[in-house]
Amino acid sequence: MADEGDARSDADLLAAHVAGDRDAFAVLIARHRAHLWAVAARTSLNDDDAADALQEALLSAHRGARSFRSDAKVSSWLHRIVVNAALDRMRRERHRQLTAPLDAATDGIADPVDATGHVDLRLSVGGALATLPADQRAAVVAVDVEGYSVADAATLLGVPTGTVKSRCARGRAKLAVSLGHLRATDLGSAEGTTRASAASDGGERPDRARRAGGGS
Repeated sequence: MADEGDARSDADLLAAHVAGDRDAFAVLIARHRAHLWAVAARTSLNDDDAADALQEALLSAHRGARSFRSDAKVSSWLHRIVVNAALDRMRRERHRQLTAPLDAATDGIADPVDATGHVDLRLSVGGALATLPADQRAAVVAVDVEGYSVADAATLLGVPTGTVKSRCARGRAKLAVSLGHLRATDLGSAEGTTRASAASDGGERPDRARRAGGGS
């Protein structure tokens, strides 16, 4: 079992893994598993896709640890790998992933005159995000859902800040059409709901990813 009380830094753990320490990578992933699962959940269409993306990302990180640049943060490096893995799955399964979520988005958008006022905002926003091109979706998720600054999102996604700004602008314009019945403040609340839901999922579904990370 990974020792989550290990005092070594993230960089030291990754270096130890590269040097042949069989437990170091599991300790590193145990430390960040909840956050990485939340990232995968926000950047995927459903929990199954998120679990698969996270597993693929951890395997990629495990195998590609030698490529880590010491001038970057290990947590940012892991975050970017997870986002890229989720986007890769979207690209490979674009047609399957865009068909069902479009129906779900239509069903999930509540009638604005509904007296109960209870709307599954996460479903509405998630369905709308699913219609965006992968790169725009990643930028919008990083800035508007996860709350990163444009500069930090650029670092996480490995693109210039101007690219993040333009992708966010185009993505938001498309979301405005899909979620036209929601005011900007409502959309902000929906994004907060998505953040809270994904965070609460931290310990629920990363079982396959846990195995990939070497935990038990």
